[in-house]
Amino acid sequence: MMDSKRSFMKNMKWVNIFHQWTSMMLLCLFMTLPSSSSVFLNDDVLGLIVFKADLMDPTKALRSWVEDDESPCNWTGIVCNPQTGRVISLDLKGFSLSGHIGWGLGKVTYLQTLSLAHNNLSGTISSNVAQLSLLKSLDLSHNVFSGPVDAALGTLSFLKHLDLSYNLLSGVIPPAFFSKCGSLNYLSLRNNRLEGTIPSTALSCTALRTLDLSRNRLNEVLPTRMETLTGLEMLDLSYNLIPGPMPIMLPPKLVDLRIQSNQLSGGISPQISNCSSLQSIDLSSNFLSSELPSSMHSMTSLTFLQVSDNNLSGNVPNWINSLVSLRVLNMSHNAFHGQIPSALGFLKFLEVADISHNKLSGPISPKLSSCLSMKYIDLSSNKLNGPIPGNIVSTGLISLNLADNLLAGELSKSFFRQCNSLQILNLAQNHLSGLFPAVPACAKMVYLNISNNLFQGDISNISQCSQLVTLDLSHNQLSGNVPAWFQKDCELSILFLQRNKLIGSIPSSIGNCSSLGEIDLSDNNLQGSIPPQLSNLKQLKALDLSHNNLTGELPQALDEMHNLTRFNVSYNRLQGPIPDNGVYAQFNASSYDGNPGLCGPMIKLPCPSVMPKPIFLNPDYSKPHQMGSANPWNTIEHTHMLSASAILAIAAAAAISVGVVIISVLNGYAKDLVPKSYSDILRSNLSPTPSPENSGGKLVMFSQNSYPRAEEWITSAHHVLLNKESELGRGGFGTVYKAVLGDGRIVAIRKLMTSSMVKSQEEFAKEMQILGSVKHPSLLKLQGYYWTPQLQLLIYDFIANGNLYSKLHERTATDSPITWTRRFRIALGVARGLAHLHHMCQPQIIHYNVKSSNVLLDDDYNPQLADYGLANLLPMLDKYLMSSKYQSALGYMAPEFACQSSRINEKCDVYGYGIMVLELVTGRHPIAYREDDVLILCDHVRSLLDEDKALSCVDQSLQDYAEEEVLPMIKLGLICTSQVPSNRPSMAEVVQILEIIRTGGGN
Repeated sequence: MMDSKRSFMKNMKWVNIFHQWTSMMLLCLFMTLPSSSSVFLNDDVLGLIVFKADLMDPTKALRSWVEDDESPCNWTGIVCNPQTGRVISLDLKGFSLSGHIGWGLGKVTYLQTLSLAHNNLSGTISSNVAQLSLLKSLDLSHNVFSGPVDAALGTLSFLKHLDLSYNLLSGVIPPAFFSKCGSLNYLSLRNNRLEGTIPSTALSCTALRTLDLSRNRLNEVLPTRMETLTGLEMLDLSYNLIPGPMPIMLPPKLVDLRIQSNQLSGGISPQISNCSSLQSIDLSSNFLSSELPSSMHSMTSLTFLQVSDNNLSGNVPNWINSLVSLRVLNMSHNAFHGQIPSALGFLKFLEVADISHNKLSGPISPKLSSCLSMKYIDLSSNKLNGPIPGNIVSTGLISLNLADNLLAGELSKSFFRQCNSLQILNLAQNHLSGLFPAVPACAKMVYLNISNNLFQGDISNISQCSQLVTLDLSHNQLSGNVPAWFQKDCELSILFLQRNKLIGSIPSSIGNCSSLGEIDLSDNNLQGSIPPQLSNLKQLKALDLSHNNLTGELPQALDEMHNLTRFNVSYNRLQGPIPDNGVYAQFNASSYDGNPGLCGPMIKLPCPSVMPKPIFLNPDYSKPHQMGSANPWNTIEHTHMLSASAILAIAAAAAISVGVVIISVLNGYAKDLVPKSYSDILRSNLSPTPSPENSGGKLVMFSQNSYPRAEEWITSAHHVLLNKESELGRGGFGTVYKAVLGDGRIVAIRKLMTSSMVKSQEEFAKEMQILGSVKHPSLLKLQGYYWTPQLQLLIYDFIANGNLYSKLHERTATDSPITWTRRFRIALGVARGLAHLHHMCQPQIIHYNVKSSNVLLDDDYNPQLADYGLANLLPMLDKYLMSSKYQSALGYMAPEFACQSSRINEKCDVYGYGIMVLELVTGRHPIAYREDDVLILCDHVRSLLDEDKALSCVDQSLQDYAEEEVLPMIKLGLICTSQVPSNRPSMAEVVQILEIIRTGGGN
């Protein structure tokens, strides 16, 4: 709007010039009229007609202003003194006038009130206004006046009310502006472009009651003492750039103090309590620190206290109950700690309590329910624990936000007993459990979010909340059907039910809820077809139905959903062609992954002339658990596993593939060895500088300050690679050697055996840079590498305590078994390392070979996962062939590796991790060969669990272990080894579950 005003005034430039010329001519004409004309043209008429000549009046609001009139007292906007007949008030507020204030106004010398507010007047504020010496009220607000504040206005000694707000005034406030402010009681310069600070001359305006300098660009420190403004009641300096500390002394009669959204620092002055009449304080969005001054306890008139978005700390003070008149308390987004004081419950007038985003701990005080006037409570994003008091929802409460805490337990039956007024309830991101709460009385509820908890049971009773706009029940353990209560007058806009255990079909009645904008039903056990009635949802922008058991074809009717921008039906059992035009063509192939029966150009799979019925190999669609933040400990359903014969067949095929690949690699490697001896190859390739013979040997260290020079390292590497005694072990990627550097430091050097298959030097260096940047305490750090086309060496820290496999399976009679505490620490550490690779690294790193021999242990049995990221060194091999090479231990191989068409993702690491967990608990090998059969560890443990004999498989060498941890660990291992990848949790979820087990919440 401001730009349009400027454009308008620019276009009218020449019109203004014409009006100025006209006004001068009129003034000259009136001054030369015969003296007899003075009867008809007094000074007021003369001045106002000239003033009108400088204005543009598109609505003809001033049509009554006629120069032939003897008196202007009947003109629009004019008020005259009945005794003298002189104009004392001119009010043209909101007349859509434009132009500028010209010379004529200075002739209306008896004017006391002038209001030109809410117009489009521009230019500077004319000094002619300062000639109106009798002015008591001047309102020029909501115009487009620019330039500096005219110091001449300070000469208006009778002025009481001055409002220049909402203009484009700039520069500093001149000290002379306050030279004669003895009568001034209201000043507003709000919403301009003023800089600097409050002039010291302003502090002598003892009659001033309101000072509003908000929404400017004031950027200098405030005066230290402002107590001389003895009459000031309202001070608004908000939304500026004011730095430095608050004033030490404030005006003593202050009632309303607003200094929010500045850059104030330091503490709140204790002398603020001297303002005993203060009713409202807003210091939010600054950089204030320290604690609330205890002197504030005497401010019994305070009704509004907002100190949010600062750096305040300390406890929420117990003296808060002294603020007996308090209605609004906002201390959010600070660093307050300790418990919520029960003293809050004594504030009987308190309506709003927001202490969110702090560091509060401990339980929620039941005393909060004593605040009978309470309407809004926000304690979210703290560290509160324990149960939610059953009486916290009192009569009249409108909003309750307890999200993102550590609250646990079930909701009491009385929780919703008095929720007649409750409209907003947010309990997300806690550890709440029990059956889904019955909410029959909450007819006014518009927002309900209990996501990321451990709630169970069906959700049929949600039908009573007919006014809901947002419903988020995601990431729980809710079961039963998706309710079919969607009516034509449904107000629902967001429906999130993902990551639960919902079954049945998607109700067609969902199409009645035309206001829906987002739907997420992913990661459940939903069956049946996608209802075509979804096409009625014209406002729908996001639809996620992935990771279910949906069947049938994609409904053609969904082509009408033109607002749809996010769509995902991956990992279902859908079949038929994907339309190559319309809404389906907007989304990439990943939206349709994991549906073997789908075809079409979108996924580059041609459709046959006759669609066959899709075949699923061992479908594990019963989905024993959806992980999320849910608690998976209560039940583990038996899932169909690959038979032993099937596994042996897969093993045979994998072994053949391994043999073919290894032989090919070794043959190629042997050919390279013919011309030279091994010693010659090392001498020609181990060089710190490039040469024609070694084709550019290059040593790169990621920690230059920690390792010796290249020449020293080359000497050490040359020695160990020729010394059989330095060999630590051999693996699918090559041999690992132990090397002692010149400074005595010990490192491990891996010599890659895949040199004929490794990518170019540029690609190799790129992959190494990615791995070299990975930093996590549970991941073995890559310290550097050496490259030539014939030889690649990777340099790691040496871990002296061996690996997990040897500690579990190669322990001698004199070796002590790993304690349960250490085993749990190993499981948690490896989980955190994998979660870092999967969720924190860009690009994502998949290990592909998680097994106990790749888990190295330091002297304190802290794990470090090795060999991550090495699979990416091979060029253009699909994950099926990679599985044959790198999953050298068959027991850790995820089932999807057996099917070449399967999409391999990070869930293969989750499978290997699950096997490792079972290995930690049982002390057994993943596969044990007997005389008559083969014992597959995960099958064996699952059968024992079904027979309620799970603890019988625990490693007998464990003399002392926590049963409440072991049993959940067994269940976690089985969930991670689910046959269907989508049924396995993510590693981030695994870490969450282990944390719950460690704190005793896993049963």
